[in-house]
Amino acid sequence: MTKTNKMTQKMKKFSILLWLFITSCSFENPTEFSEKAMNESLINLQKESISFKEVFRQNRGKKVLINVWASWCADCIKGLPELKKIQKTHPSVVFLNISVDENPLAWKRGIERFAIKGNHYNLPKGMKNGDLVDFLNLHWIPRYIVVDEKGSISLFKATKITDDDLLTALKSN
Repeated sequence: MTKTNKMTQKMKKFSILLWLFITSCSFENPTEFSEKAMNESLINLQKESISFKEVFRQNRGKKVLINVWASWCADCIKGLPELKKIQKTHPSVVFLNISVDENPLAWKRGIERFAIKGNHYNLPKGMKNGDLVDFLNLHWIPRYIVVDEKGSISLFKATKITDDDLLTALKSN
């Protein structure tokens, strides 16, 4: 095979991979939650069911950082020290922790064990089922979302607490 043919084959492979990457990635960054996602039921620490819409309503007018996590998630746990720093430097932000633990006892133990501050809710269906999970296109945790004071999503997807876009969204008015 000639050098030109090898180069052509490499370019074809690269083009196919690039096309697959572009078509498989969603670049959509919604600015508001869907009605279905808002109607998702969460469980609070008192074992009461509450809609995401109600939780959202309770925090109207405040900047909110949503932390989607689980007690079994190593990356989630690794990010907690940085999350705690952010909580100290942004005391006016509401920290809404939504666990995808399917075991409520593991969820509650995780909160205590890692001393996670903020408001706590659980998605009892886990990270593979449910309208909120579908809306978030949740394939990986941790996941961080920032909602501004007007209720708009200012940052839809960050998977690292140190993401510069996350820090910018928290600082913006």
